[in-house]
Amino acid sequence: MQPKLKSKVRCTDGEVGEVRRVIMDPLSHEISHIVVGVGAADSVERQVPMGQVHGVTDEVVTLRGTSAEYATLPVFNRDEYVTTHEVEIAHLEERIHVTPGEVLVPFPELERSVKRRTFFMNFTHAIGFLIGLPIAFPVLRYLMKPMYAPFDNQWLKIGNSGKIKQDDVGVQFKYKRKIKEAYMPEQEIDKNVWVLKATPKVLETVYQGKDMEFHDAAGKLIWTNKKDVPYIAYSGKCPHLGCGFKWRTHKTLGQVFLCPCHLSIYDAAGKVLDGPAPRALDPLPIKVTATGDITIIDMEFKAGTKAQVRIV
Repeated sequence: MQPKLKSKVRCTDGEVGEVRRVIMDPLSHEISHIVVGVGAADSVERQVPMGQVHGVTDEVVTLRGTSAEYATLPVFNRDEYVTTHEVEIAHLEERIHVTPGEVLVPFPELERSVKRRTFFMNFTHAIGFLIGLPIAFPVLRYLMKPMYAPFDNQWLKIGNSGKIKQDDVGVQFKYKRKIKEAYMPEQEIDKNVWVLKATPKVLETVYQGKDMEFHDAAGKLIWTNKKDVPYIAYSGKCPHLGCGFKWRTHKTLGQVFLCPCHLSIYDAAGKVLDGPAPRALDPLPIKVTATGDITIIDMEFKAGTKAQVRIV
């Protein structure tokens, strides 16, 4: 005979409560435990294995041990079980005849660490994400396209070398450039670079006896500045924080590139002489025609880093 809900539960030395629930083994379809409580519905309930049950009648379930031994049995943890209304178990009605009330089965081991409501909520979100992905992907790809646009490696004419009157003296060339940021309308901005006609000593410091190569994001060679061509172009932004710098006469260092914002100082070869700048000035690809026309590829590099990282 199976234990019935509401049946009294007695130990060898007295009554300890009544059957509140039964727990079923989902594999054998047999009752594995009874849950016993006493008094108020929110009182402590203990989980009693069927091996501790000595006898079962219509009204009473008798346990083998004493009430003191009963008190050592584990407290029932409702979160570790689900009702048979929530899981489908074939032929359950043929094996379990306990009514009314709850018949419980152990909560699946892999799901015990996740609260049931959270589990089903996250599961619903995951299904919604998978359903919406085919719709959202083209939109996301369109929105993210500007982030992966290739760098503009077009040559820009900035002026004529006739403007440069002395060797190893920085001369500023201003120009305008059209840019388009993300989905904003195209606009024209003012930019500048510094160009100097370098002596062999300065060229050696800049090039270290080797031509200077420029590559695109994929590693493809764009241009090579030859080490024996005297014209050098520097980006107009200070490598410290991207401020604009000037060619000035310093009282002890002579003629130098000076950033007035944070007092980084560079010599004609772009080398840092003083200040917080983490690297030398950034050279740019440059071409000078036989008639003196100067063209460059406008590049910008990440400020504040020792390594030169192109961002535009």
